[in-house]
Amino acid sequence: MMENNLEIIRIADYATKNIENESSLSDLQQIANRTIKDLHDKENVLIFPYVLNHHKDDIDKEFICNVENSKLCTKDIMGFVGVNNTLLSIHTRFAKDDKEDFFMHYMLEKVFKINLFNLKHSTSDDNVFDFLPFLFPHFLKKALGQGLFKQYVHHKYNDANVRGTIDVQRHIKYNIPFNGKIAYNVKEYSYDNAITQLIRHTIEYIRSTNMSAVLKCDPETISCVSQICSATPSYNTQNRSKVISMNLKPLAHPYFTEYKPLQKLCLQILKHKKIKYGNSNNEKIYGVLFSGSWLWEEYLFETIIKDCEFKHPQNKAGKGGIYLFEQPEDENKSICNLSRCKRYPDYIKENFILDAKYKKLNDNKIDRNDMHQVISYMYVEKANIGGFIYPNPDNNQCAKLGQLRGYGGYIYNIGVKIHQNAKDYNEFSSEMKQIEKHVIEEITKLETPNN
Repeated sequence: MMENNLEIIRIADYATKNIENESSLSDLQQIANRTIKDLHDKENVLIFPYVLNHHKDDIDKEFICNVENSKLCTKDIMGFVGVNNTLLSIHTRFAKDDKEDFFMHYMLEKVFKINLFNLKHSTSDDNVFDFLPFLFPHFLKKALGQGLFKQYVHHKYNDANVRGTIDVQRHIKYNIPFNGKIAYNVKEYSYDNAITQLIRHTIEYIRSTNMSAVLKCDPETISCVSQICSATPSYNTQNRSKVISMNLKPLAHPYFTEYKPLQKLCLQILKHKKIKYGNSNNEKIYGVLFSGSWLWEEYLFETIIKDCEFKHPQNKAGKGGIYLFEQPEDENKSICNLSRCKRYPDYIKENFILDAKYKKLNDNKIDRNDMHQVISYMYVEKANIGGFIYPNPDNNQCAKLGQLRGYGGYIYNIGVKIHQNAKDYNEFSSEMKQIEKHVIEEITKLETPNN
C-alpha cells in the first residue's frame, strides 16, 4: 500500500507474506536476518525491552524478520520499522484487521502506565511516531530517578572574578581599553548541558502538540518537567538542530545509565517529521519495536499476576530468582560454583510456578524445553502447581494437562481470551478488564485444596 510516497507493508507476528514490490524487497533485506542486538547498537531503532536479554531469554539474538526469495516471515517482534521508503508495520496476530491493533496498544498502555483514551487514531494509524510522546514520561522519570544529569561544559565569562584560563583574543576585543573585566574560559560541571537541553527541547516540542497533556499526567511527571526547565536557563528554540547534532553520539556514562534510552527517545520524537516519510538521507533505518514475549510478560504482571500475589523475578536486577542447589557453608568449597546457579521463573509464589508464553499453544501442545523448565522449577521449590499462561483468541480456558509422577504436582494451561470484535478502543479496554478479572478468579481456584 502506498501512502505519502511511502510503501507500507502490514503483517502480523508469526506470519508470512509475499513481497511483490522489488524496491520494498530490497529495503527489507537491509534489516532481514539481522539480530535485534545488531540493529539496537547500529541503527536508530528503539527496541523494548531496552536492556536486551532481559530475563536471559535471548531476545538479542532474534530477528525482526526473515526474507527468503520474495517471502517475508515474522516472529515474536512487533512494532514499526522504516527502511528508506518502506515502512514495515508488524501488528499482533490478534488485531481486528491490519490497522486496528487494539491489543498491542492496550498492552503498551498497561506496561508503560499511560492513558491512550484521548490519543486520536492511536490504533488506526501506522504513524507510531505520534505515539512516542506517550512513552516520554516513563523514561523521563526513570532517568531523573538517578538524579539530574550533569557533565563538564565549557563556559565563556567576561568579568572581574577570574577562575579559569584567560582568553587573550576575547579580552583584547572586549576589554581594551581596560574596563576592569577579564575574558576567560572555564570547564565546569553544569546541569545545563547537551543532554538536558535535548530533554528540554523535547518537552517544548510536546507542549506545542495536541499531546501536551502527557507532561501533566501525574505529579511526578510535572515535577520532573519542572526540574529540567529550571536546569536549562540557556534554552533557545532556535538551537534545536544544533542540540540534536550534539546528541547523535549515544551517551555512555557509568552512572547515568537511564539517560541513554531517554536520549534515543528524544531524538526519535524531535526528528520524527523528517524520518517518518523516508525523506532523511541520514536516517535509512528507524523505528520502534517491541518483543512480544516481553510485552506479554510485563502486561500480565501489571494486570493479573500482581493481584494474585506472585513475585516477578528480574534477572538484570538480580531480584527474586531461585537457587538450584543448597547453599554450602563455605562457598569456596562448592564444586564449579554450583551455589551461584540461579534461575528466574517468570512468576513465582509459594507452591506455584507460572510461565508466560506468547507463543501459539494449539491443542495444549507445549514445547518440551518449556515443559522441562517448569517441572524443574516445581521440583526445586517443591511446588504442587505449575503452568503456562498464554493469549487465546477464542476463550478463557484453564486446562489441566496432567499430574506429574514422582513427587506429584499438576500442570495447567491458562488461556487469556483476547477480545476480537470491539467497535473501538474503549470497548476493547472495558472487555479486557472483565477478562482479566475472570482469569484472576481462575488462578485463585487452582490454589484451592482438592481443586
